[in-house]
Amino acid sequence: MDLTEEHRADEQRADEQLALRDAVRGLLAGHPARAAVEQPAGYDAGLWRRLCKEIGVAGLAVPETYGGAGATLLESQVVLAELGRRLTPGPMLGSAVLATQALLRAGDDELLPALCAGDRIATVAWSGDPDRVDYTATAAGRLSGEANLVLHAEAADVLLAPAGNVLFEVPVAAPGVAVRPSEVLDPTRRLAVVTLDDVAGRRLGDLDRSGLRDLALVALSAEQVGAAARAFEATCEYVRQRVQFGRPIGSFQVLQHRLAEAYLRLEAATTASRTAGEALVAGAADAPILAAMAKVYCSEALQAIAAEMVQMHGGIAITWEHDAHLYLRRAYGDAQLFGSPARHLERLAGTLLPA
Repeated sequence: MDLTEEHRADEQRADEQLALRDAVRGLLAGHPARAAVEQPAGYDAGLWRRLCKEIGVAGLAVPETYGGAGATLLESQVVLAELGRRLTPGPMLGSAVLATQALLRAGDDELLPALCAGDRIATVAWSGDPDRVDYTATAAGRLSGEANLVLHAEAADVLLAPAGNVLFEVPVAAPGVAVRPSEVLDPTRRLAVVTLDDVAGRRLGDLDRSGLRDLALVALSAEQVGAAARAFEATCEYVRQRVQFGRPIGSFQVLQHRLAEAYLRLEAATTASRTAGEALVAGAADAPILAAMAKVYCSEALQAIAAEMVQMHGGIAITWEHDAHLYLRRAYGDAQLFGSPARHLERLAGTLLPA
């Protein structure tokens, strides 16, 4: 492919991603997050079905052979960013991204068509730390152990449980499975503790948990960028309207400086997430480093921008009726998911700095 053809291909992909973004954004309109969290599953199941059936979000990065769209993680990032903008609860991150990719990497395709269609929900039952052994398995494939911070386990039909570097399938309804909801800061992101007590599992194949962790970090960073973008936009809209001392508060230089800094954080976070996604798709050698960097920077950017949102909105921001506090809750909750920024900074230091 020459440079002209490559440029045209890039433009076509950009147009397709823009169309995907607009389709998802249009479908999410009119579906507030605070209404969805009150549903028994913790998300709007009807909206999720529409996202799957009408747009095909659950199978974006799954080959067409298994009922997917044959796209890449980059297209999944587009959807995740839109869900992040509205703080929309749902199984996109846990089932449509992590579970499908875990199955592909383990070499098992039995569940994929149902997951891509949105007819079933799966989640990876792990703490997100590949250095931690959540479950052990006997030679007969019976699993025991416990994992915390498991995404939407209450709504899942199937658990994908890594025991060491081997992935097992476990029905949620199997004897010996216990799912205990966790107390969470962010009501739009349900988490659970999943305990397996001598549970029979179906061996699926080998799984590189470090690689899955890198994928999780990049996927999460896209959600964080979307949330940060909307928090920034909403704050800019508010300071243009809110009048104090006879003038919009957005005209005060101190707030302009703070918003300028927030904008720079948002742009850098967007670049970090996109670059890490491109590196993973390309199989670049530095993809794990870029994934960790995206996790750190996007977590810190969302925390800073959400904090500015709350401060500039004033007292209204901490009322339950306003969404500002939800963005701040999401920021601090996401920062701990799949390892804290401090944990990943330690990993980066060990990788980049000489002993």
